[in-house]
Amino acid sequence: MRIAMVSEHASPLAPLGGPDAGGQNVYVARLAGLLASHGHEVTVHTRRDDTALPRRVPLPSGVVVDHIPAGPPRALPKDELFVHMPVFGARLAEAWREEPPGVVHAHFWMSGMAALLGTRGLAVPVVQTFHALGTVKRRHQKDTDTSPPERLDTERRIGSSCARILATCSDEVRELARMGIAPERCSVVPCGVDTRHFTSRGPAATAPRRTARHRLLTVGRLVPRKGVDLAVAALTRIPDAELLVAGGPDAKGLAADREAVRLQDIARRLGVADRLVLLGRVPHEDMPSLIRSADLMLCTPVYEPFGIVPLEAMACGVPVIATDVGGHRDTVAHGETGLLVPPGRPEPLAAAVRELLASPRTREHFGQAGRIRAVARYTWDGVANGVERVYALVTTGARIPSEAR
Repeated sequence: MRIAMVSEHASPLAPLGGPDAGGQNVYVARLAGLLASHGHEVTVHTRRDDTALPRRVPLPSGVVVDHIPAGPPRALPKDELFVHMPVFGARLAEAWREEPPGVVHAHFWMSGMAALLGTRGLAVPVVQTFHALGTVKRRHQKDTDTSPPERLDTERRIGSSCARILATCSDEVRELARMGIAPERCSVVPCGVDTRHFTSRGPAATAPRRTARHRLLTVGRLVPRKGVDLAVAALTRIPDAELLVAGGPDAKGLAADREAVRLQDIARRLGVADRLVLLGRVPHEDMPSLIRSADLMLCTPVYEPFGIVPLEAMACGVPVIATDVGGHRDTVAHGETGLLVPPGRPEPLAAAVRELLASPRTREHFGQAGRIRAVARYTWDGVANGVERVYALVTTGARIPSEAR
């Protein structure tokens, strides 16, 4: 099958850790590569953001990354890309008129807009994965939400116009229903984790050097919605722990990073600056050993459309304490692989951390159960198989098995 993926801001080639480069990039790259390994012809269409980029870049996996000229060829915040989507869609239409794909899979709402423009007049189904919904972002960020005002209405139109919505968690289906989009239009296929890279066996990181304190770890982009400030505030109630933060620019760039500076200011004000360690961007190959060095993984966003980090920790056999939001409700089995706590409140988070730090046996049990759950439910092979079943549904009308609904 010829598969066209549209991912306007999240390129498989982008380095992770930047403000707009995270889980969606990982998802697109891994899914595209696996589908190519299954014999499909996969092209990922993304916006050109650098004049040095060739139009088409073949990857070792067999995937081709197609850089679409739309807007200035430089990096732009994703919320500024909306005005360039009509051109993006027109460029797709030019390419697809000559060689139409068998299915288009759009990632993020603006990609869905471009994909529907590109397939206009063609009998090509569009599968939509939102990765995040504007209603949720608006609810939590309120006046600080920088999304284009057209986002909410555009997402509703995409949800009603595409052939199928491929949601990554059950919470997303419920949110779409509140938007007026019937659950029957949705299939749930989660994100995945590389359980051969993220393993419970292997060395633990030796740098930074371990202290006598318990080690708490948080991993992700350095943006306020990831809620690292909640973990910093909780440190005041966990005197025997340090917090390592992996993500953002490389270590040399942390001094100029707005969120890194804000977190350090909070830590100084609360008197825990000596127990906060900002690592900056950690290479992907080093992440498993860093995770294995931690006693607990903290995932504390105010909202989370899915969240791959809990899966990475579970695959490494490290228990997770996560906020009770979004995809965490599917991935973290409360009381089995970790604990769920209310978002935005440091007291329950600190209490959960103290509870698990006081019980090495419980941590060991949660870690083992997390590894089993990750392997059983969240391998990338399983994700790719589920996505293929959704493609089969929209291209042939084949009955879709319950596990991909």
